[in-house]
Amino acid sequence: MLVISEHFGYEKRNNRFYLKEDNLKLCEDFDLNTPFKKYFNNNEETFCFNFNKSENGEFQFETGYYIGVDWIGNSGLSIYVQPKLNEEKKQVNYLKMLFEALKDSENLNHLNDLYTIDFKAPLIPITQQQDLLAPLLLIEFLQLLKNIVRKGLKKSYYKVTENLNSKVKGKILINATVKQNHSHQKMLYNVCTFEEFGYNSVENSILKKALLFTQSALNSFKIDKTLDLKELFNYVIPAFESVNENIDIRVVKNAKHNPLFKEYTHAIKLAKIILKRYNYTISQTTEKIVKTPPFWIDMTKLFELYIFKKLREIFPEKGEVKYHLKLNRQEPDFVLNSQDLKMVIDAKYKPRYADNGISMDDVRQISGYARMEKMYKELNEPDLSKVLACLVIYPNQINGFDLIKENLKNDKFKNYVQFFKYGIKLPEL
Repeated sequence: MLVISEHFGYEKRNNRFYLKEDNLKLCEDFDLNTPFKKYFNNNEETFCFNFNKSENGEFQFETGYYIGVDWIGNSGLSIYVQPKLNEEKKQVNYLKMLFEALKDSENLNHLNDLYTIDFKAPLIPITQQQDLLAPLLLIEFLQLLKNIVRKGLKKSYYKVTENLNSKVKGKILINATVKQNHSHQKMLYNVCTFEEFGYNSVENSILKKALLFTQSALNSFKIDKTLDLKELFNYVIPAFESVNENIDIRVVKNAKHNPLFKEYTHAIKLAKIILKRYNYTISQTTEKIVKTPPFWIDMTKLFELYIFKKLREIFPEKGEVKYHLKLNRQEPDFVLNSQDLKMVIDAKYKPRYADNGISMDDVRQISGYARMEKMYKELNEPDLSKVLACLVIYPNQINGFDLIKENLKNDKFKNYVQFFKYGIKLPEL
């Protein structure tokens, strides 16, 4: 497996050639010749990694804003892109970023396209430490269940089949009654099927089964203890005490969800992914070498969710911070409308901004948001001649700080009016 960090070859074009010796040997052994570009979710405006071979026979790789595991075309060689913003040994603690982000339940509504999984592709053997996907799924699942449990599990009607003595309830299953009872001289027994109303529904059974898989997996993963995942599990599991987890795999695969309950719909989908990820076998949650489908995690999206949570910490009033507000078919990351500050804010997962200025493309994009007439209306600003403040938040692992309200306008971007930038330090391992 070829191992590279995210943003490889991005800061300096020549860095595309600086592969480590073991990676170079893999490229030679697998005779990589055909250029290949992997898009995220088939979106050609993005790429997870890009491979090429120069006219001089030099192997070139670039990685984008995504971490994960995949095949390099049809070469038979796999690639692992790890969460590393620079050449230092420390990695970005993406799980802590997700855990922090999902403490704000509002972020549960913004998780679409955070990751992509290709269950149709051949599996890739990796170590448990390289499994970036499973812990992310487990954290998302637990936080989602916490929100559901806080509101209360959903009751519904579900079918029950029982062998009753000297009574009938619902519908008698004649064939089952004859086979199980009459053929064994149990003439007073009847196998009946009927409906009951309670928590022991198919949906809740699927959630509990995935929850037990989650418990087993958490015991084997080396996850940051500060995340308190076991405490989160202990909060959720008592609500499922009366729910039966012994549910047939075929029922799991074919289970339908009620679109009226959005959180349940999301949770059931996630539970199915977790069960499928471990091939519906709980023993696979503890294996040191796992086989995973190709997957990619969008670090740009995760960065946005993390920044949204941080902004809402310092601007907690309802409606002060709006996420991806749609205006004139445009979607700025955040619109801040508080008594103290009114700003258009963009989260850019670009570590190079720590040493260099903001790109002109990004300046134009954010300034364009701030020039829309609807933005002035959104911010209750009647004076259209007034320049609205713009802020770019980017990762800075050396000189970055946590978000502080009073400091958001401290770093002015030179040559521009009311344009500021702010470096935030992300959690590290």
